[in-house]
Amino acid sequence: MQEYNISRGTYFYAIGLSYKKADAEIRGHFSLDDNAKQSLLQQAKENGIESLLVTSTCNRTELYGFAQHPYQLIKLLCDNTIGTVEEFQKVAYIYKNKEAISHLFKVGSGLDSQILGDFEIISQLKISAKASKAYGLLNPFTERLINAVIQASKRIKNETDISSGATSVSFASVQYILNNVEDVSNKNILLFGTGKIGRNTCENLVKHTKNEHITLINRTKTKAEQVAGKFNLIVKDYANLQEEINKSDILIVATGAQNPTVDKYLIQNNSPLLILDLSIPKNVDDNVKDLPNVSLVHLDHLSQITDDTLEKRKAHIPLAQTIIEEVKQEFNDWLETRKFAPTIKALKLKLQDFKHAELETQRKKQSNFNEEQANSISNNLIQKITNHFAHHLKHDDSSTDESIELIKKVFQLESTKHV
Repeated sequence: MQEYNISRGTYFYAIGLSYKKADAEIRGHFSLDDNAKQSLLQQAKENGIESLLVTSTCNRTELYGFAQHPYQLIKLLCDNTIGTVEEFQKVAYIYKNKEAISHLFKVGSGLDSQILGDFEIISQLKISAKASKAYGLLNPFTERLINAVIQASKRIKNETDISSGATSVSFASVQYILNNVEDVSNKNILLFGTGKIGRNTCENLVKHTKNEHITLINRTKTKAEQVAGKFNLIVKDYANLQEEINKSDILIVATGAQNPTVDKYLIQNNSPLLILDLSIPKNVDDNVKDLPNVSLVHLDHLSQITDDTLEKRKAHIPLAQTIIEEVKQEFNDWLETRKFAPTIKALKLKLQDFKHAELETQRKKQSNFNEEQANSISNNLIQKITNHFAHHLKHDDSSTDESIELIKKVFQLESTKHV
């Protein structure tokens, strides 16, 4: 595969950190909320970055983009989070060109998810691409790549059973409750936070626990009411959070705050309380462990839970990888075409110049010159000649670069940039 040296000496990089080497605390240091993402994209635009994708979920924070050196992307990340370069170096990964492309396919296809087959990341990538496009930071290469990853993800969902059954941290949290709490249908459950993970958790709670004592709280009450309406659940004001926590047997925290929203001072009674923190950064202060009646479980622990279904999914990894290779090859074929497209376009323009000059000569020579017929014949010949060259470049076993340079030299073509 060719080097993706697209323009101005830049290469395609993927830089980031994930659950594999970075614990929840470190991931929290590099977490990007919506405002931080916008600031990062704005800074990238001002720094002359050509194309950039930014993703930040509970499991990973990653940047995919073009740069002369990966440090340009690392600096963008560190400038817009509380993470430091030193921390990043300890837990991070950096991929370049074809390795970066392969990594993005693996992430978008659920093969790199904390729970195998969890496809929630693909919606995040779609949102990231839309945000980048709004800033003019989505070049044709990256847009085509994202669309290819989305295509691979869809095929893997449809053609394999790697996502059979429920898969996600939200499902794992409910599975944990079912495995560790007796008489769960009669327990008081409080869900604090109704973002995407909160909504998914709520749906799994209703479906699997048969519990009618589920209460929702969100800082923006209308959002909680929208979720509650779907499942006929109770909604309480954010001001009642402490009161509701002290009525609960199980507290699930899925807020998007950058600092803890629950600590031991909110817990006033001595009844057993199970707290599941599904947030990055952590939204439950570790000081709740000081209370003997409280059990705290974080999503990093939940994601380690494996069941028979999860083990069975591993058997579908080879087929998923085959699908990825097929789609990736289509992307690479397109990329090769993009590589020589400017030369073919320049060749076509050169031949058009020859045509116009010759037609002008024949007009003067022939009194009964049939311009319409000559024009039609010339255009057909130009199309056949350019198609022939394009076919040669596409299927040339030797160096495409050498062939392109030869065509440019023979026809004295202007040097053209490709993206």
